[in-house]
Amino acid sequence: MPEVKLGLQDVVIDNSEICSIDGERGILTYRGYDIKDLAANSTFEEVVYLLWYGRLPHRTELDELTQQLVENRPVAPEIIELMKRLPPPQHPMETLRTVVSALSLYDPEAEDISTEANRRKALRLTGQMGTIVAAFGRIRDGKEPVEPDPKLSFAANFLYMLSGSVPKPEDAHWFDVALVLHADHSFNASTFAARVTASTLSDMHSAITSAIGTLKGPLHGGANEQVMRMLLDIGSEDKAEDYIHSLLAQKKKVMGFGHRVYHTEDPRAWVLRRMSEELGRGAGQPKWFDMSLKIEQLMIREKNINANVDFYSASAYYVLGIPVDLYPMIFAVSRISGWTAHVLEQYAHNRLIRPLADYTGPTNRKYVPIDRR
Repeated sequence: MPEVKLGLQDVVIDNSEICSIDGERGILTYRGYDIKDLAANSTFEEVVYLLWYGRLPHRTELDELTQQLVENRPVAPEIIELMKRLPPPQHPMETLRTVVSALSLYDPEAEDISTEANRRKALRLTGQMGTIVAAFGRIRDGKEPVEPDPKLSFAANFLYMLSGSVPKPEDAHWFDVALVLHADHSFNASTFAARVTASTLSDMHSAITSAIGTLKGPLHGGANEQVMRMLLDIGSEDKAEDYIHSLLAQKKKVMGFGHRVYHTEDPRAWVLRRMSEELGRGAGQPKWFDMSLKIEQLMIREKNINANVDFYSASAYYVLGIPVDLYPMIFAVSRISGWTAHVLEQYAHNRLIRPLADYTGPTNRKYVPIDRR
């Protein structure tokens, strides 16, 4: 009998040069560079180059890519009009899924899957994702979208388009760090979905739309949204322990803890913990970090479960003024860089992804005509 591994847990299905995870030691690398080093020293634009081209760029190469991303921030007026005409979604990810799919209708190279065309589409999608998310955040509040500012970095420009105000340098810096941390994570659900679609030789927009569909799920991209809703529900640090004890007694999941791959601390959580603390104290809102730290300590002490990437990103984004229901969309603003890198890699040595299933249903059934059933 074949060994069935539910959820493909621990199943290696392909080679990849993009991202490596050591779950036992809590190490995450992009193209061989430790995520903590990249978070401390790189910008998101530099990491995009690394993911796409396999090495860190020289200054002229980084300047060229940065300019290309700037030039590809605007979206067609028809896309903005579509966003205004769509009915209010049950969840913002529904709009993002629809709009990214619609982008292909305005892309002159939508059906061209040559390497050169796909690299240009990767540029457009990465540049446009932040514009779409920020525009949605304003449109649903009855405001007009803010045009991209070519003088601002990727991170600063997104916060500017969302709020209408140029962010403080420290806020732009920490949001840039968050984008670096979320840029890729090997064959997670959304990345794997994108590669499955690409393996059929479907187009890049279809592959990214598939990824967004999985990101909508609370077990993937929606976790930090649920973390923040929990913190808001708790309200104050003195109520945190009783709240978490109640969840544990009811055998309910505490969002933001545990990970399928990491058996020790998620290295991204290590960086985001500091981000949450510094942003919270700098904004005069330390209670969100203090509450989070108390919950983390309780979970480690009583359940021996570590915080994951979603736990501290929740309070950090809240202090930055990002609406809670936009959190999964923020994930996409960063992860589009990794998704496109994986789609490019899939196309480069493609084989149709087609696993098998172990059939456990009934056998040897005899057909009975409908009038005798």
